[in-house]
Amino acid sequence: MGFFMTLLIGYLILSTSLYKVFEKAGIQPTKALIPGVNFIEWCKLIGQPTWKAALLLVPIVNIFVLTGMSVDMVRSFKKYSLGWAALAVVIPPVAFFILGMKQDEQYDEPTLLKEKAYFAQLQAAKDTKNERLFKKLSYANPYKKSFFREWIEAIVFAVFAAAFIRLFLIEAYVIPTPSMEGSLDVGDYLFVSKIHYGLRLPKTVAMIPLLHNRIPGMDKESYLTNPHLPYKRLPGLQKLGHNDPVVFNFPDGDSVFVFPDRTWSMNDFRYGAIQEANPRYAQLIKSKRKKLVVRPVDKKDHYVKRCIGVAGDSL
Repeated sequence: MGFFMTLLIGYLILSTSLYKVFEKAGIQPTKALIPGVNFIEWCKLIGQPTWKAALLLVPIVNIFVLTGMSVDMVRSFKKYSLGWAALAVVIPPVAFFILGMKQDEQYDEPTLLKEKAYFAQLQAAKDTKNERLFKKLSYANPYKKSFFREWIEAIVFAVFAAAFIRLFLIEAYVIPTPSMEGSLDVGDYLFVSKIHYGLRLPKTVAMIPLLHNRIPGMDKESYLTNPHLPYKRLPGLQKLGHNDPVVFNFPDGDSVFVFPDRTWSMNDFRYGAIQEANPRYAQLIKSKRKKLVVRPVDKKDHYVKRCIGVAGDSL
């Protein structure tokens, strides 16, 4: 199944989940099934300017916009708890199906307008020194968050933002080998753009954020191979040129044996490189006490080299 087919199915599920929600909010439910119109009506339901629906067409930005709109939707049904917010962020259609199908769940009003009016009331009571009204409003504050929740939300947002920047914009790397010495030394840190030569969209989606392929201190991979998306690369901003330094996934790194000091490929074992470097490792592999790790293309180890030949060169 192609990448865009996956997006289409996700969109259809999301649109369907809005059907009963729109009905409860007094909006013609069929509008939930009309592309574009459904997101405009969604913005109205939560009190957002309708032009913000256009931001859902902007790659990467749309992820953050959709997340915010989903949380505001459940808040418009008076669902202010951390659990509901988490459900709206992780699986929005499930949250909307619950709100739409359960008889006792009722639409309140646009949460952003309600929140704005509440804080305007609170500020007015403070300005007029009406302590009684101020205390009453403060006591009934539905938007008040505990210290613990504020920290949880701040940490989750920071990890969420950092993970998406790492997946779609730039990523930090460490030089692993001395092959680039003279310009880059072993252990040097560098930030690499992912969009200049064409962004490869993530294939592995079930993973621990900010980790590449191993969990530090544990002999385990940091991802699950399923579910996964098909391979897809977007057009780049420029073409790869001669002597350009590039970071890539090591071609021979899809089938590896991972040891504490380094990772060995299957070919290293076949051609005796492991036996020569560490006979104990080779014996562990032969006795099947060391398992072969099979990695998807986006989880193979990173290497950095200079591009010597490009398409069209004659050798």
